[in-house]
Amino acid sequence: MSERSRNRFWIGSFFVIVCFFLVSSSCSASEETQKTDGVRTVYLIRHGDYDHDDERDPDLGKALVPLGVAQARIIGARLRGLPVEMSSLHSSTMTRARQTALVIGEEFPGLELQTSRLIRECTPPTWREDVMADETEADLQACTEQLEEAFPLYFAPSPDADRHDIVVCHGNVIRYFVTKVLKVDAMAWLGMSIGNCSLTVVTVDADGSMKLLSYGDVGHLPPNLTTRTAPGQPIDLEVPGESSQERSTSD
Repeated sequence: MSERSRNRFWIGSFFVIVCFFLVSSSCSASEETQKTDGVRTVYLIRHGDYDHDDERDPDLGKALVPLGVAQARIIGARLRGLPVEMSSLHSSTMTRARQTALVIGEEFPGLELQTSRLIRECTPPTWREDVMADETEADLQACTEQLEEAFPLYFAPSPDADRHDIVVCHGNVIRYFVTKVLKVDAMAWLGMSIGNCSLTVVTVDADGSMKLLSYGDVGHLPPNLTTRTAPGQPIDLEVPGESSQERSTSD
């Protein structure tokens, strides 16, 4: 082989090696980009205050009262003020949760509300005997199965980049989910109280590990607009001492 041929051979070999490493690096980079390091953040919202005296089916009745609408608007504004882009909006099919989500959704016109029966209110087993006395074994079992099916759907690792999901549901549901996040006995759920339109935040890392960032936060609501798990004294949203009749006679 001549000197010129040998030079061409080594130069050609050099370029082949370089190309091989470039292609390998490109493939490795492509594989790395396919791996997700995204974090899913779940914003759990309990619905606003509603008509507790309405005896209709909760998918038709038990709508938000004016106080509940006001609570929903305030939590919607708080979520809108966060320095993130919300990815999705979910709610249970019950009227009070669905309406709360619709009010919140006015702050996020690009999100389409997705409803699910899996996050409807129900009563899972608890240590409180007085609560268990009003429940049947079949209902308790059905609630547990429902929530166990729902949890991995809403708390799965993000499939790609960071996600921020709003989930509007119910007090029992959120409290049960929190016991799952913390990996404690699910029977402990009733040891927590939770306010209407409160904010509970959970992060889910790419490896499936979870952190509870906040629970039942009502800091966005003034004290006179805060209501909790059990219905308390009704809150009057009218101007004190001025009824609608007084306003009409003074016009």
